[in-house]
Amino acid sequence: MIVFPAIDLKAGKVVRLAEGDMDRATIYGDDPAAQAAIFAEAGAGHLHVVDLDGSFAGSAQNREAVESIVAAFPGHVQLGGGIRRREDVEGWFDAGVSRIVMGSAALKDPEFVKDMAREFENGIVVAVDAKDGMVATEGWAEVSDVPVVDLARRFEDAGVAALLFTDIGRDGLLKGVNLEATVDLARQVDIPVIASGGVAGIEDIEALAEAAHEGIEGVITGRALYDGRLDLAEALAKAGRA
Repeated sequence: MIVFPAIDLKAGKVVRLAEGDMDRATIYGDDPAAQAAIFAEAGAGHLHVVDLDGSFAGSAQNREAVESIVAAFPGHVQLGGGIRRREDVEGWFDAGVSRIVMGSAALKDPEFVKDMAREFENGIVVAVDAKDGMVATEGWAEVSDVPVVDLARRFEDAGVAALLFTDIGRDGLLKGVNLEATVDLARQVDIPVIASGGVAGIEDIEALAEAAHEGIEGVITGRALYDGRLDLAEALAKAGRA
């Protein structure tokens, strides 16, 4: 199972939000590249990067910071946030990003996302952000009337690399990952699922690793790492046994 340390970007700084609320941001640093290097030194081979400003603006707002992360990190960088056009997708792949995460576009323009998934093999991740079982979009500012499973199933035959499932109600709050909902989604689709939201400590990593055979590819963790509640090297070791 892959552990993805998270670097969320707001105005060029490394931050974590509470429940996706831009007004509830905690700043953890002003050098994203240095943070990427720290994660690499701890043994991480993958990063999850989010352009938070881009999520709301609908276009890249932290390009310089993302490019600095890609340059500093020797592994794979997975990027999300406001990527909704072909030129954006192509541009980020050209810049060295390994995977593109698409959320709002997956709901509002699914054929475009399917086209990108077919064209860029194993390069597109669909973000399935949930609030009370329904899909949230536009940086989680809007909640749709589409059930999470229904959205996920739309992409089963499109060559999507993974589904990124986030329980918004837990994100950034250290409440513990929603294992039940994550496993339930993984059982209902043929696409690997990445868990996100609420990781509080090593117990969450262990629980997800034990359920990896259900179709869980990885887990994203942010605040628990930054607050010192989770040791990355230990998490990588636990996940590596899955």
